[in-house]
Amino acid sequence: MSEPTPVIVEPAAPATPVDVAGEPFRSTGRERTSLREYIESLLVTVILALFGTSFVVQAFKIPSQSMEPTLLVGDHLLVNKFIFGGRGAWYEGILPYRPIERGDIIVFRFPFDDHAHYVKRVVAAPGDRLRVVDRQLYINGQPVEEPYKVHDPLNPEYFGDNFPPTAPNFFRRNVRDEWAAELLRHVRGRDLVVPPNKYFVMGDNRDHSFDSRYWGFVDREAVMGRPMMIYWSIDATSADYADRTFTGRLASLAHTVSRLPMKTRWGRMFRGVR
Repeated sequence: MSEPTPVIVEPAAPATPVDVAGEPFRSTGRERTSLREYIESLLVTVILALFGTSFVVQAFKIPSQSMEPTLLVGDHLLVNKFIFGGRGAWYEGILPYRPIERGDIIVFRFPFDDHAHYVKRVVAAPGDRLRVVDRQLYINGQPVEEPYKVHDPLNPEYFGDNFPPTAPNFFRRNVRDEWAAELLRHVRGRDLVVPPNKYFVMGDNRDHSFDSRYWGFVDREAVMGRPMMIYWSIDATSADYADRTFTGRLASLAHTVSRLPMKTRWGRMFRGVR
């Protein structure tokens, strides 16, 4: 019995679609524009993301213990960049900006070296007279209640516990040379006077904070914004963030991912920052 002969079926010519009136549909070119639409959507998404991170919100992480217990090493923050006025722009009067105030936690560019981002609390604004006596902060001669601050009884910080110095031969351990040369020019009597467009910041963990006492004022232009929420927190140490090279950051990311979800501090997720 012979093998069956394969039957080749010629495809029928596609029928031309017609509308209810009997007229043929015209091609919309949809197939040709799909790729363009995808590209346009991607570009719009990228532009919106760049706009958002440049002007509205940006993510940062806490690599040190200087703001404990308010912020812990391993906290990941969303920072509101659309909150502070004070630059004199014309749109500040019509948008919901406000001045930087005492007590605000801010993210800013460090004034020296590689301009890393720091996070500290504003304790004095332009024109304020600041003094620290036996760990008590005074602003314009009045003691300030600081329920958020902590001190380490085993590690007193002699320079920062009584500030500012009033004589040229002050103890300069951990003090930037640039600030040591400038500091006394801002001292009036027993107070440090904050100049225009500058802010004096300190960490809540006072005896473990490298802050304005040691390197000087924060310029208004260096302020990035205010942390508004902890969107994620992982149990970490400062050593986990010590290597800031690309390879070090990649290794830190891999190490972090490997510890999920056991190391996540679930109780700190989506917590507001004050």
